[in-house]
Amino acid sequence: MESIRELCRILILIFIFYLTSTAITAQGFNHKHDANPNLIKMLDTISPSQPRNVTFHLPPDPQISPTKVPALFVIGDSSVDCGTNNFLGTFARADRLPYGKDFDTHQPTGRFCNGRIPVDYIALRLGLPFVPSYLGQGGSIEDMMKGVNYASAGAGIIFSSGSELGQHISLTQQIQQVYDTNQQFILNIGEDATADLMSRSIFYISIGSNDYIHYYLRNVSNVQSAYLPWGFNQFLADTMKEEIKNLYTANVRKVVVMGLAPLGCAPYYLWMYGSKHGRCIEKINDMIMEFNYAMRYMVDELNQELMDSNIIFCDAFEASMDIIKNHDHYGFNVTANACCGLGKYKGWITCLTPEMACSNASNHIWWDQFHPTDAVNAILADNVWSGLHTNICYPMNLEDMIAQKQND
Repeated sequence: MESIRELCRILILIFIFYLTSTAITAQGFNHKHDANPNLIKMLDTISPSQPRNVTFHLPPDPQISPTKVPALFVIGDSSVDCGTNNFLGTFARADRLPYGKDFDTHQPTGRFCNGRIPVDYIALRLGLPFVPSYLGQGGSIEDMMKGVNYASAGAGIIFSSGSELGQHISLTQQIQQVYDTNQQFILNIGEDATADLMSRSIFYISIGSNDYIHYYLRNVSNVQSAYLPWGFNQFLADTMKEEIKNLYTANVRKVVVMGLAPLGCAPYYLWMYGSKHGRCIEKINDMIMEFNYAMRYMVDELNQELMDSNIIFCDAFEASMDIIKNHDHYGFNVTANACCGLGKYKGWITCLTPEMACSNASNHIWWDQFHPTDAVNAILADNVWSGLHTNICYPMNLEDMIAQKQND
């Protein structure tokens, strides 16, 4: 009986996913920014509304040196969400296995990965605990002062990007949560101590993919007629610039801005565009490269405009393409197929059940339709930290940024 019930749940999930993906990719789809309440209710009957296994604090690895900065704060989307969406009515949730099967607890935590996400590895490099989600943290102010993760799967730089998936917390809303956290700190430790904490902490921003996946590439509101790719990228970069300026007014000084990975190589687009032999979709990757160029130029401008700021840009596209091209060197023998999913390249249906997952994710580059495996995240974090495999950060890597401020 239990197995029949589980099979029915899987079929319902696949049916709902098919209806949703069909509706939002259909020609002439009339996009609405509000989430469909009926779909959200259906989702909640399938997936428990209360998150599971999301509140925990793992200590730093013993091999990692003592704390280098007071805290790590994370802003972004599913690339760095560590459980925020477990508390929201949304299809974009990673609150059940096989998500998290290779994580430290071997349980789903809300991370869109088989194991750790990049900011987990960055936290260990900084000598800090894994950063809890803003909605999931239940600790004291002292715990929050070591870092908070505001990232929400489905979120974009544009407020409405990802809305068809259900609830999410947009970039603007995440910035507001930073302000709320800042106010809590001021009430507890005072303005001067809060300003010092914020100015010495690292803010890691990884967002923008959903502005393509769920907005531009789907031509929501006929956006492609209003913006050519370069103009759209400039709009995103200008919006991000204003949000970083808002962080600056909250005494944020050290910022890592992540570029986008090669979405044109993601299993979803390999399936959608009928890729031959796993070749990446170049017209999508060209847009991503333009986005990264615009973001890098924007970071240069901010470093000149904002006194005492130290903002770096790290090119996830460059790092990912190095892994794809030199996959044998890195130990990956599956470069196009996702570890978990259904359809060609495992890109048609996203990861829903343990039975859909491969037995060994460590030799795969892609975990699901859009997200890399733990092994790729570790390499990416190494590059952000020190350029260990590929120099991807400009004008310096994170380790040098911290060392520079300590020496000043």
